[in-house]
Amino acid sequence: MPPIEPFGGRVRPDWLERLPKVELHLHLEGAIPHPALWELIRKYGGDPLVSGPADLPARFRYRDFPEFIEKWVWKQGFLREYDDFELISRAVAADLARQRIWYAEVHFSPTDVSRHGLEVQEVALAVRRGLAGVPDVVVALIADLVRDTGPETAARTLEKVAEVAARAGVLGVGLGGSEQLYPPEPFAPVYERARELGLRTTAHAGEVAGPESIWGAIRVLRVDRIDHGTRAADDPSLMAYLAERRLPVTSCPGSNLATGAVGAIELHPIRQFVDAGVLVSVSTDDPAMFGLSLAGEMASLQTRLGFTDVEVRQLVLNAVESCWLPPSRKAALHARIVSDPAWQG
Repeated sequence: MPPIEPFGGRVRPDWLERLPKVELHLHLEGAIPHPALWELIRKYGGDPLVSGPADLPARFRYRDFPEFIEKWVWKQGFLREYDDFELISRAVAADLARQRIWYAEVHFSPTDVSRHGLEVQEVALAVRRGLAGVPDVVVALIADLVRDTGPETAARTLEKVAEVAARAGVLGVGLGGSEQLYPPEPFAPVYERARELGLRTTAHAGEVAGPESIWGAIRVLRVDRIDHGTRAADDPSLMAYLAERRLPVTSCPGSNLATGAVGAIELHPIRQFVDAGVLVSVSTDDPAMFGLSLAGEMASLQTRLGFTDVEVRQLVLNAVESCWLPPSRKAALHARIVSDPAWQG
């Protein structure tokens, strides 16, 4: 494939595919490869709008963020048994390995499994069994407490997750869902309890709500990391705070474009984050629902926002710095990545 010429210089898609990568903002259920999702749709009687995997890209198109949530709920309806979670986890891990994503911290959503009579603890363990079937990628888990269900449900889910966190490889909790409807502040006791249980914390903030949502996640939830953080660019004092404290931000440009959170990649603030010294990394969020890959996101940054090869490498190293591995394993991951033959291209 010939190199693409962006305004910032040459792009080499083959190199971006070979580059060892780390991803910190990825939702398990939003990353289900289409053949695996189709297998579940068939298992449960099909869907009139989906006659095969080829129909899924059209099914996953959105006018706005609320429609994205609607289609997320539709997809979740096909996860009804523990074996389903094991199946999708194995498929997602295999796809990560194929992309040369060596380490990932993956959100999974255990809060609504009770509607199918499933136990949170067993779902977490089923996810781990699936991931364990693919040894070529290391995946840690983040339990998404899903703000839409409220703090009481989140608190109950947290306690159940904590029972199996060590066995399931759950390192922390997150807060996804309809940010524009459910601010972070009511979840403060849940996050305090998560810290008591030894779990790390992150929250979706500034995706479809303003800087005040990010400030709430910082000041009230006291998060270790910010997911999305897109609207931080609207508040210079917040940008300065993020840079000074090196509070990590997991940026998802393609996701933000797909849900209408930004109108064009050229309008995405990830370039502002880099220029301001914010510890930002790039992720795909829900790649199977948005038609994304991590290498593709990096290529888009180069072709549309002028990122250089050096800056792309730095995004990978920022992800290593931002991850929740213990220091010795983080250092080992860093060393392994920079010594890989593909690192310099």
